[in-house]
Amino acid sequence: MGGHEDDDRRETLAEAARREDRVATAELILTLRRRGIRDNRVLSAIEQVPRRLFVEASLHGAAYDDRPLPIECGQTISAPSMVALMTEALEVRPEHVVLEVGTGSGFQAAVLSLLVREVYTIERYRGLVTLAEERFAALKRSNITTRLGDGAEGWPEKAPFDRIIVTAAAPDVPLGLVAQLKLGGIMIVPVGPEGATQSLVKVVRVGDKVETMALCDVRFVPLVPGVASRL
Repeated sequence: MGGHEDDDRRETLAEAARREDRVATAELILTLRRRGIRDNRVLSAIEQVPRRLFVEASLHGAAYDDRPLPIECGQTISAPSMVALMTEALEVRPEHVVLEVGTGSGFQAAVLSLLVREVYTIERYRGLVTLAEERFAALKRSNITTRLGDGAEGWPEKAPFDRIIVTAAAPDVPLGLVAQLKLGGIMIVPVGPEGATQSLVKVVRVGDKVETMALCDVRFVPLVPGVASRL
C-alpha cells in the first residue's frame, strides 16, 4: 500500500507544481504585456517554456518573477522581459536560422526554437552547455545545436545567419559577428563596458555597412573571449 500512496503523493505534487506554473506563467505574460511586449508569437513562446526548468531548485519560487536570477558558473538568466524584448527586436520568422552567443541557462534558445527553423548556440562554460542540452532534451527541442566555444568568433561554418543574438556585453559592436549576418540580417547585442550601464543595440547589415539603433539601457555580464578553463 505504501508504494501506491507514495506514487499518488508524487503525482499530486507534480500536478500542483504544473498548476502553480500555469498560474505564475499567466501572471508573467500579463506583466510582459504591461511592459510593452506586443508580439503574440513571442509571448506564446515564452508561455510554452517553463522557466522553472532553467533555474536551481532553491530558486523555483522566484522562477516566474520578472528579474534576472543567478545560475551555475557565476552567470545569470535574464529577466523574462529582457528575453521578450530582445526576441521581439530580432523580428524572427519561422524560416530563419539564428545564432545565439552565450547559451547560459538555455532559456533564450528554447524560446527562439519555437519561433525559428534552427538555433545555433555557443557557450564558453562546459557545465552550462551540458545543463542546457539536458533541458533541451527534456523539452524535446530538436532544432537547437550547441557548441562549447568562443562566442566572439561566432560559428563561421554555419554562417551566414538570418539573425544573431548576443547575451553578453561587447565593448563595441562586434564586427566579426556582423560579418556572419546575411544582408538585411539583424543582430541584437548589449554594448558597453563591464560594470557600467550598457546600451542594447539593434544592428542591421546593409551591404558593407551597418545601421545601428540603441533600444534601451541594460546591464549584462561581459562577452569574454576564449573557452573557460574550468567549469
